[in-house]
Amino acid sequence: MTAPARTPASSVLFAVAIGLGAFLLFLVQFILGKQLLPWFGGAPAVWTTCMLFFQLLLLGGYGYAHLLADRFTPARQRDIHLAALGLAAVLLLVRAFVWPAPISPSDAWKPDAEASPILAILGLLAFTVGLPFLVLAATGPLLQSWFARVRPGVSPYRLYALSNLGSLLGMFSYPFALEPALPIAGQGWVWSIGFFVFAGVCAACAVLAGSAPAIARPSGHVVSDSKPAAGRKLLWFALATIPSTMLLATTSQISQEVAVIPFLWMLPLALYLLSFILCFEYERSYVRALWLPLLVIGAGGATYALYAGVYAGMVLQLVIYLVTLLAYCMVCHGELVRQKPDPKYLTQFYLIVSAGGAAGGIFTGVVAPLLFPEFWELPIALFVGFALAMYVLYRGAWPQRLWLSALSAFGVLVGSLALAGALVHHMREQLDDNMFVTRNFFGVLRVDRASGGNLAYTRLRHGRITHGIQFEGEPLSSVPTSYYGQTSGVGLAVEKHPRRLAGEKLHIGVVGLGAGTMATYGREGDRVRFYEINPAVVALSTGDEPYFTYLQQSDGEVAVVVGDARVALEREQPQGFDVLAIDAFSSDSIPAHLLTVEAVELYFRHLREGGLLAVHISNRYLDLDPVVRGIGEKLGLHVEYVEDLENDEVVWQSDWMLLARRDSDMNSPDLVDALAPKIDPDAPYPLWTDAYSNLLQVLKR
Repeated sequence: MTAPARTPASSVLFAVAIGLGAFLLFLVQFILGKQLLPWFGGAPAVWTTCMLFFQLLLLGGYGYAHLLADRFTPARQRDIHLAALGLAAVLLLVRAFVWPAPISPSDAWKPDAEASPILAILGLLAFTVGLPFLVLAATGPLLQSWFARVRPGVSPYRLYALSNLGSLLGMFSYPFALEPALPIAGQGWVWSIGFFVFAGVCAACAVLAGSAPAIARPSGHVVSDSKPAAGRKLLWFALATIPSTMLLATTSQISQEVAVIPFLWMLPLALYLLSFILCFEYERSYVRALWLPLLVIGAGGATYALYAGVYAGMVLQLVIYLVTLLAYCMVCHGELVRQKPDPKYLTQFYLIVSAGGAAGGIFTGVVAPLLFPEFWELPIALFVGFALAMYVLYRGAWPQRLWLSALSAFGVLVGSLALAGALVHHMREQLDDNMFVTRNFFGVLRVDRASGGNLAYTRLRHGRITHGIQFEGEPLSSVPTSYYGQTSGVGLAVEKHPRRLAGEKLHIGVVGLGAGTMATYGREGDRVRFYEINPAVVALSTGDEPYFTYLQQSDGEVAVVVGDARVALEREQPQGFDVLAIDAFSSDSIPAHLLTVEAVELYFRHLREGGLLAVHISNRYLDLDPVVRGIGEKLGLHVEYVEDLENDEVVWQSDWMLLARRDSDMNSPDLVDALAPKIDPDAPYPLWTDAYSNLLQVLKR
């Protein structure tokens, strides 16, 4: 009577361990990504680099699981894994005494400005959570292998779907539960406690599996169809690489144009995991007649979105990119399920799938930035994934009639050539007419010549958005242009500042160099101090032959601090700025860590009495006015909105918010006349902090 009771209990034990392990595996990615994001300027590549690390560690965990299951006896597997679990738990306990939380490094670990961002992120992640993550990464394949031994005859593949479900829950719990409720240190403690619980449950599974008999190794007479051949393994690898590349490339594309926050990281990753769940748990959900046409439509739609860019609108872009990602993932993962081997090759199968995922991460996070001057990894993934899907379909599903097979092959060839032609044309178009193009960790910079009416100017673009222009002849080459004209919010804050009107010298701070336009406000005796995280931007305005000469032409004393502005300001003594301008957006993407309560508190520590904070909020998709007002309300600041409607070939329409400690700090008549409330002053405002920010609250309708 005891045997039937033990069997379901063991299943529950394995299910809890696998589900909780996957939950923690993905939850920690968001916690650490959130903490590291402001340390590296809020760049989209922060998340891509984090994903690269986690994919490499996932590959390491799968390799460890395959090695244990393939080379060691059940008892030896138990002992080795119990030691790994114990070592990871001890490491977390030691960290609890020296860090704010066992996985939350203190601010002393913030990198220097000279450090390579990619290497710094990989090093921080390895030191912070390397061993615990490796143990968690091994959980899925290792415990499925043990489950096949403990419950012979029961398919372990359903546990893979459970693993992905746990990952999905881990993702959704972060932006909707953990992030708004707790600071980073509190999040780290919740995760660490969860890891200790997981370690106990996993240890129980190890003990149970250690006493079970080993699965008989396949003999040399295994039927050839059951033993995976090299070509089949290569197909596994390719089918895993494309979705991984699509995931990271799509996330980068979205982050460039909107914001780099966990909520937008979650959407593509959720669809990626959803495809695993559907394909492995509900195999009938992958229907070629549905998903292959959707992949074809998605490839065309994504090509259109790449051409249209910001002009397609944020919601339309999100829908196109996310639907396309889901179609590619469903086709590739659905075909993977059709190719899955006998359970005795399970750990090898997962190892190759993980290697494909890691290869996609390496291509997107390391190879593409080194090889390509633009974000070409998404167009490449679109075409290669399309071609692979067509190959798999032609290889296994076309009818055998010669004329129909030939007609189908012709259609695949025409479709592939059409997609390739459109994508190549888009890639070539990105490089046309540029004087200079460079790509690094912080994105793609372009310098070209354009014109406004009959006036020619040199233009700096980051992504698809102009970040400054300079006209080619005097007097326009030394006057403030684009979003920084004298009637803009920042122009009024400087030119109508009480100290400027009284003839006193000003100390001006600017977060975000751009083309250096703000240097034009520096008069004799003034000091203008820029903070710029991207060395490539600084290089455009310095040296013997700069593309932009605002810094050299300024009458004031100009200085440039290279590095993330928040990190630099935290380390500096109070600067005593009269005006501090915040204008560090990348394309239309906002670095949310520069628009939080903690950030504004820091800015005012560097503003002298009577100083003004100017925040640039011009944005195609987001209405940031309520965010700034919410922060001002929390800190007891006086907040005003300035909309500059002037819009010609020299000065463009812009939106700025001005903040001051007191109403009297904005008592200049010219400045008062320009102030115009934009929204109901009694409306409830969202409150963004370092721990929480919600884009849905500020989407433009």
